[in-house]
Amino acid sequence: MSAKIIDGKAVAASIRSDIKQAIDARKAEGLRAPGLAVILVGNDPASQVYVNHKRKACEEVGIISTVLTPEADIEQHELLELVDRFNADPDVDGILVQLPLPEHINESTVTERIRPDKDVDGFHPYNIGRLAQKRPELRPCTPYGVMKLLESTGITTRGARAVIVGASNIVGRPMALELLYADATITVCNSKTQDLPGVISQADIVVVAVGRRHFVKGEWIKPGAVVIDVGMHRGEDGKLSGDVEFEAAAERAGWITPVPGGVGPMTVAMLMQNTLEACQLHNEPPLD
Repeated sequence: MSAKIIDGKAVAASIRSDIKQAIDARKAEGLRAPGLAVILVGNDPASQVYVNHKRKACEEVGIISTVLTPEADIEQHELLELVDRFNADPDVDGILVQLPLPEHINESTVTERIRPDKDVDGFHPYNIGRLAQKRPELRPCTPYGVMKLLESTGITTRGARAVIVGASNIVGRPMALELLYADATITVCNSKTQDLPGVISQADIVVVAVGRRHFVKGEWIKPGAVVIDVGMHRGEDGKLSGDVEFEAAAERAGWITPVPGGVGPMTVAMLMQNTLEACQLHNEPPLD
């Protein structure tokens, strides 16, 4: 293997350490700790794991977290009322509604109900719009984390040819905006893209988020390119792997993220960062 490994665990740990120091400094000045409210609808096992990771990260850095777990049959208007409750709570700086939601609930309606200045997932159209206008505030966590990983390599994004494989609202589209903000030249690929291997082979930076195990083949990677694998899949043997053929891609890439231990830890770390930034945006007065 010739590629250098981008250690997402180490980068995320450094970010969490900085956040903890900032929160400790706030409390030393008589300011309250940031507050994060999480709503987990139903009992989806994967969602429960993700929320548990977020709760542990909050404990580590000093964010006060509240988790509500309504039943899966909650009506949409009831869920919106929970969001409104946290929108109005001055001790809550960030609100996260864990996705996916049950089919009878419109995810877009719920996302847009969250106050933009409390939207720590960065999914609200207001926050996506600010990123598009190169004036970001609360940024989508996974793409934001990818940018931090790219920064950790020391490579230059300005003028680099970047290809994003996958055009979802959660990763692909905001990832394109992040890389455009960083002055890269971007191509976003979807299921209709012609000659996908040829497009990828020209890229200095490849970000893959398609949700299909080993979709991107190692021989498609340009020698020396940076490969960021957002996918995660558990095989029949219980082992995790990503959207990229890791071993083959690592023979050609200059840098590559592992699965696990690459992008995953960064998503949670940037959620903590967004919650701190939301708290600072609210600019509350010191406690009595």
